[in-house]
Amino acid sequence: MATTLLMPKATAVWLIDNTALTFEQVADFCSLHLLEVQGIADGDVSGGVMGVSPINNGQLTRGEIAKAQDDTSYKMKISEPKVLIPTRRKKGPRYTPISRRNERPGAIKWIVRNHPELKDAAIIRLVGTTKTTIAAVREGTHWNSANLNMLDPVTLGLCSQIDLDMEVRKSSGISPDEEDAMGGTMLLSAEEALSKSAHTLEDIMNIGQNSEFGETETKANSDEDVIDAESVFANLKSIKDRD
Repeated sequence: MATTLLMPKATAVWLIDNTALTFEQVADFCSLHLLEVQGIADGDVSGGVMGVSPINNGQLTRGEIAKAQDDTSYKMKISEPKVLIPTRRKKGPRYTPISRRNERPGAIKWIVRNHPELKDAAIIRLVGTTKTTIAAVREGTHWNSANLNMLDPVTLGLCSQIDLDMEVRKSSGISPDEEDAMGGTMLLSAEEALSKSAHTLEDIMNIGQNSEFGETETKANSDEDVIDAESVFANLKSIKDRD
């Protein structure tokens, strides 16, 4: 298994200060240029860098250093790591934390009841389980079937709401375009939003002007009504005086 040296410049500083290795051996082990190693030794390169021991990191043994010091043509090899870091799996069920594994049957029961259209493969992607467990929960033959409670997988943190909605859309065969045609929410672009806001503001101003004009007209009409009433009473008074 190929490994990469951690902090090559800091390792080179330590090797130069603590061993009798040649610059060529240090450059080869740290994957650095020979002139760069010479600059580190002279203090012109990587000034202030603290040396890091590759022995403490588990990437080099004292035996390798001894061999290299005895034979200047010997090239040191990086030690294989004692602990292998697992790589990300490209396929397979989703990883579920240990603290949530006991709650997966309840999440499976919730999905089976609320989304019966989802296939086993979709449930496996969402919850990270097996077909055997899904079948046992669906058929009621799970060993803890009597105590299972329906639990929302999104609330439990086993999957996100976006992943759940995506699987439901895939199972129903509805494309995003069809969802928009059925009345789904669609975001407007910046230009459309500004244009819509401008039209809305213009409509509000027109309504305000119309209402002001209507109020003025109503006031004029009321004044005319008052004038007409006074003239009528004046005519009646003149007729009464004649009599």
